[in-house]
Amino acid sequence: MDSLINAAAGALSRGDPLAALKLVALRDDAPGLALRGIAMSQLGELARARVLLRSAAHAFGPSELVFRARCVVAEAEVALASRELGWPVRRLEAAGVTLERHGDVLNAAHARYVVVRRLLLIGQLQAAQRMLADLPAAPSPALRLTHELIVAHLAMRRLRPTVARAALARASRIALRAGIPALTAEVGTALNQLEAPAARLITRHEERTLRLREVETLLRSDALVIDGLRHAVQRGEVRIPLAARPVLLSLARTLALAWPGDATREQLATQAFRLRHADETVRARLRVEIGRLRRALQPVADISATPRGFALAPRDARRVLVLARPVDEQHADVLALLSDGEAWSTSSLALALGAGQRTVQRTLDALARAGKVRSSGRGRACRWASGPLPGITTLLLLPAGLPTN
Repeated sequence: MDSLINAAAGALSRGDPLAALKLVALRDDAPGLALRGIAMSQLGELARARVLLRSAAHAFGPSELVFRARCVVAEAEVALASRELGWPVRRLEAAGVTLERHGDVLNAAHARYVVVRRLLLIGQLQAAQRMLADLPAAPSPALRLTHELIVAHLAMRRLRPTVARAALARASRIALRAGIPALTAEVGTALNQLEAPAARLITRHEERTLRLREVETLLRSDALVIDGLRHAVQRGEVRIPLAARPVLLSLARTLALAWPGDATREQLATQAFRLRHADETVRARLRVEIGRLRRALQPVADISATPRGFALAPRDARRVLVLARPVDEQHADVLALLSDGEAWSTSSLALALGAGQRTVQRTLDALARAGKVRSSGRGRACRWASGPLPGITTLLLLPAGLPTN
């Protein structure tokens, strides 16, 4: 490669896309197109960046496998940034194998980290954790920082702020040594999320917000916690997952909010089954579900019948608490995804949420009527975005593959 290409590549590695563009703005050869595409992506012109990178991949000859594979990795990262989550992952994985086979360890590792970040974005936390654990040591400061940020985000979504804080401390030191403003800003954003209100603690008489470290302390205490963040009932080390049984979780929450008193049958039925009135059929169903909940909670609590309804009786716990999401919003998971500042397609939202595209479209239409989201473009080019949710940690509103640990 010539001196201009080398100089532009150096400018991009330092996070200076404008300097790189000054050197290659008029270049239409394959290396020039690739560097222009990377520069445009760093400037936020993602659509133009994808066009340039795709053109560069075609411009490289059939024998230039490494350069073509690098273009594929760069295009995949741009697709991730522009929330095109349906981008073919197998193509990226094949590019990573090609790069590793030809000794390009840095870009091969980069390809794997793009895959991990995509898994994290669509809520596949366990798959992301497994793949991250199998990765070798990151060969560059930027990838080491990416590694630590992924570790931190996984820990925050699993309610482990101590692990997240340690990872962010390491990331901060890496960013400081690298001297790249974009990396420093990304670490700062993650630190703000760690310190923002992450949940609501609800009892019979009060409601207050908690930070992640307070949530961690609460879950380690001897209180019986109805955990609405991870859809479980927990006391100390004993955790009873109810993610697949939302009716039981709703009943447990209603009983917990009534503790130490009882909850009426009317309250339990209307909350659990979302009905305005409870007839005999609903009451019969309620008795069945209470029996199931009693069996599920046997290690940590009992449920007794009262003249009015049912009461929760915790075992070896002095308090019964409800842990809820930081905002009581019907479509909080959609808003959390859109609050990252990027424009999402309906298909990518559906993939991240694990829902049907038509269902997601109806949700977006409802949020648009309420003025909470906005769209741009039409048809396949339509994209959706919203402003950030102020003052809360949106990580715990994001969808996650179940079960989470």
